Amino acid sequence: MTHEQEWDEEYDVIVVGSGGGALTGAYLAARAGLDTVVVERTGRLGGTSSYSGGAMWLPGSPVQRRDGVPDSTESARTYLRALLDDSAEAKLETFLAQAPALVERLEQDPALTFTFQAFPDYYERPGRVPGGRSFVPRALDPAELGDDLLALIRPPLDRDRAGQDHDTSAPLTAGRALIGRLLLAYHRTGHGAVTTDTVMDELAATPRRVTGILATRQGRRIRIGARRGVLLAAGGFEHNERLRGVHGVPGRSDCSMAPAGTNLGEPVEAAVALGAATDLMHEGWWCPGVRMPDGRPAFVCGFTGGLVVDANGSRYANESLPYDRFGREIQAEPDRTPSFVVYDSRTGGRLPAVTQPPWGDPSAHLDSGTLVKADTLEELAGILGVDAGRLTATVARFNSFADNGKDEEFAREADEFGHWFGDPVLRPVREAPYYAARIVLSDLGTKGGLVTDTSARVLREDGTPIAGLYAAGNTSASFTGPFYPGPGIPLGTAMLFASRATADMSA
Repeated sequence: MTHEQEWDEEYDVIVVGSGGGALTGAYLAARAGLDTVVVERTGRLGGTSSYSGGAMWLPGSPVQRRDGVPDSTESARTYLRALLDDSAEAKLETFLAQAPALVERLEQDPALTFTFQAFPDYYERPGRVPGGRSFVPRALDPAELGDDLLALIRPPLDRDRAGQDHDTSAPLTAGRALIGRLLLAYHRTGHGAVTTDTVMDELAATPRRVTGILATRQGRRIRIGARRGVLLAAGGFEHNERLRGVHGVPGRSDCSMAPAGTNLGEPVEAAVALGAATDLMHEGWWCPGVRMPDGRPAFVCGFTGGLVVDANGSRYANESLPYDRFGREIQAEPDRTPSFVVYDSRTGGRLPAVTQPPWGDPSAHLDSGTLVKADTLEELAGILGVDAGRLTATVARFNSFADNGKDEEFAREADEFGHWFGDPVLRPVREAPYYAARIVLSDLGTKGGLVTDTSARVLREDGTPIAGLYAAGNTSASFTGPFYPGPGIPLGTAMLFASRATADMSA
C-alpha cells in the first residue's frame, strides 16, 4: 500500500490502544502538530488503566519535589539496580533520565495536574523511599470533560461490569482521572481524533517500513495510513486463552482484571508476522483476585486481618505482601488456587483489606457462594472442603503469633508495606461467626511482548528496528522482567516509552 488513494483514512501517527501510555503518546504527538488518531477496539477508552489506581512511578519529578518527598533519580537508580539485572541497563537509564522531563512537559498543560500519594515501594532494597515515590492525577470534575468526552471513558469497574454508565455526580478519580485528563489535553490540541469499536489485526508495510494498519469497524475492513509511524500500546494478551497456553502464562483469561473484550493480543501477533522479536511472553503483573457474585475476580490488596490458606488449610505466605509478590506465591503450587482468606466477625462480613472492590451487602456474596459463613472453624472447613484439623491448627498457630505481635512463619509484621494499611498487622481470628472468601490467581495484564529499543522502536530478532513501528506498555516486553518494583511502574514506563516513540516520530 504505497499510494495515498489506497487508504480509507490517513494520519501522521496512529496509536493503537487507549490506556495511559497510549494517550500520553497520542497527546504528545498531537501537541507536536502531528495529525493523530487513537484506535480503540472497544466502545470505551482507558482499558485496564481506567480500572487502576492511576499511580505513576516516574521518579525525580517536580511532583515529588513539591511535596517534599525524599526521592531522586539517583535513589531510584540504586533501587532498580538492586532488583534488575544488567540486561535492563539501557532502558533503565533512559527511563530515569527522561522521567522528570516528561512530567514537567505534561504539567505544562493545565489539564494535566498531579499530586503525590503515599504508597510504599514493593521491595526492601537500597534506594527505597519511605512512603513511596509514586503520584496520581488530581480528581476531575465530569463537567470539565463535557458529555461527549465523558461518554468515551470507561466507567468504574463495578459499574462497567454491571453495564451501568458513569455517576455524573461524582468526580473521576484514580485511573479514570488519568484517562480523562489525557483525553481532555489530547482533544484540545486540535490534532487528535479517536475511533472506537475498531479492531486492528494487521500492519500494512512496504519492504522498507510500516505504513499503516488494517482493521475491522462495524463489519467493514478499513485501511488507515500512517505517514510518520504506528505506536502499538494496546495492552497485552491476557484475555486470549490460546496465547496464554502457547506461552505458558499462569492463570486463566477469565481471571484477568482487564475489561471484557480487551487485550486479545492482535497487535503483538501483527508485529510478529512482520518479523518482530518478543520476550517475557510467560510473564504477567500478578495479583490475588477475590471472586465476586458475578463469577469474575476483582483485585484485592493489603489484608488488615485474617489469614490466607490453601486447599489444605495451611498458610503459605505473608498475607501483607505486595500484590504481585503474593500472586507469585499463589502460582508457585497448584493447591493454592483457589485459596481462602479466613477472618472473623469483627468486619461484619466485609473483607479485611484496604484495596478491594465495592463489597456492598455480604448477603449477595453469601448467596453466590463466593463468601461462606459458619459458627465454628470446623463447620467452615467442611463447607470449603478443607481438612478441619489442619485449618483449626493453622488458625490457632496464627492467633498465637498475633497475641505475641510476631509472625514466626512469614514475618508479616516486618515490612513497611504491611504496616502501611494499619496496625496491628496481625489480628487474631477468634470471634464467631467465621467467614472465608475465595481467592484466585489474577493479573493486571501480561507483561511480555514486543522487544523494543530505548526509543520504543520494535526490533527484529537480529536487533534491527522495523521502521515506522513502535510499541509501549504491555504490548512491549517490560524492562523490569519478573519484578514489579512499586506502584505505578506499569503506567510510568508505558507513558515514558510512548513519549519516546512519538518524539522519534516527530524528529
